[in-house]
Amino acid sequence: MTDENRRKVALVTGATSGIGLAAAEAFVARGYATALVDRDDGRAVEARLRESGDCTYIHCDVTDDETVRRAVEHTISVYGRLDAAFNAAGIDGEAGKPTADCSMENWNRVVATDLTGVWSCMRYEIREMLKTGGGSIVNCASTAGIVGAPYVPAYVAAKHGVVGLTKAAALEYARQGIRVNAVCPGIIETPMTRKGLTPDIKAKLLEESPIGRIGTAAEVAAAVLWLCDASSSYLTGQAIAVDGGWTAR
Repeated sequence: MTDENRRKVALVTGATSGIGLAAAEAFVARGYATALVDRDDGRAVEARLRESGDCTYIHCDVTDDETVRRAVEHTISVYGRLDAAFNAAGIDGEAGKPTADCSMENWNRVVATDLTGVWSCMRYEIREMLKTGGGSIVNCASTAGIVGAPYVPAYVAAKHGVVGLTKAAALEYARQGIRVNAVCPGIIETPMTRKGLTPDIKAKLLEESPIGRIGTAAEVAAAVLWLCDASSSYLTGQAIAVDGGWTAR
């Protein structure tokens, strides 16, 4: 089988909800064999996506490095290789508290999931990609990883860290065939964002949005898929805002 015709393999963390789920759906629809990695039960998602392609659910908490290692190894044992990875698992943590009032528990929990969890995934993903000549990794950061945002200090710090980590790894592995980029979603319609969007907050965001609406998870997933395609082969080390123009101001 030629490389062009070979089935590609993707791994998506946070694959049972929100942006991770939308990306998993997009990978499966494109023909990728896809590992659906999440700490929540993904068997129903797996059953639904199997109707349109090949996928397998793997339980994993990205804050536990050993379960991350096993999840990547399981992916390799099932599919034989890894071509693309989207590290989307993340939490927002406590909101509404300034830096001095952020609790240590919240800080540690958010950083462990949103930054250390991404690094843990990348460690094992990169090692497998090196064995087969390369691949593409996309990390889920945020517009809060590009510009500041008040009252979510742990989240902002973690997402800025994801952008920095993305750039460092991109430079390290560029000549070994691995591209590493980040997507930085703005306000996206997901279960996580809906929790904090009161009608007043939503109206204010819509008023301030250059494009005049909230984004969809599918729009972020489309950017992720493009970053894993050969058509973006000269692009690495970038943090791409999918935010309706929010950070263009």
